[in-house]
Amino acid sequence: QQPVYITEKTEVIIRENTALENAIEKSEKMVIGVRAIAKTGKILEGSGLIITSDGIAVTLAELIPQGSTFYFYIDGKPVSYQILKRDLKENLALVKTGRIDLPTLSFGNLEKIKLGERVFLVGTRAVDELRSSSRFANARVVNEGIIRSFDESRIETNIFEDITLAGSPLFNIEAEVLGINTIDLKGKVITTPISRIKEFIGF
Repeated sequence: QQPVYITEKTEVIIRENTALENAIEKSEKMVIGVRAIAKTGKILEGSGLIITSDGIAVTLAELIPQGSTFYFYIDGKPVSYQILKRDLKENLALVKTGRIDLPTLSFGNLEKIKLGERVFLVGTRAVDELRSSSRFANARVVNEGIIRSFDESRIETNIFEDITLAGSPLFNIEAEVLGINTIDLKGKVITTPISRIKEFIGF
């Protein structure tokens, strides 16, 4: 039998994939489901990010417009909530959920971001048969890509997604939070950096 050699390139790919899987396993526990039902019956759905272990979370202000009925979900189960503040200009909202002892992750250092760096998002999405109700299926969605460009105000990736993934957090391969995602009309994922979010929260 001929000996089998594993090239260095193959070993690197294997290590990166294992790191990505481990990072996803850690980060998916940080994501909350968000749903708003307007008086007209229109449904908005998206995601948010757990910030502190005592239930503080951040999402997009566009997902919780005033005058709507709101639902927030952790592990697919509805939780009580209090909306602490909205910033329509920054498109951010701060929410206090009724859960404690929640998992948290570190914030990424934007000074260490590199072009082409591997990143991924994790969001929640309702299954079709539950979209018209207050229930929420615990369906998580993951997508990965790379950083195309970035500055102090935004991070652009090569990821495209459905609008229902708005509010999903963006992570690096070390499972550090890089920001919160908005989805434009073409499905392009654009991220509000964690530095802006920390300023909004007051960290």
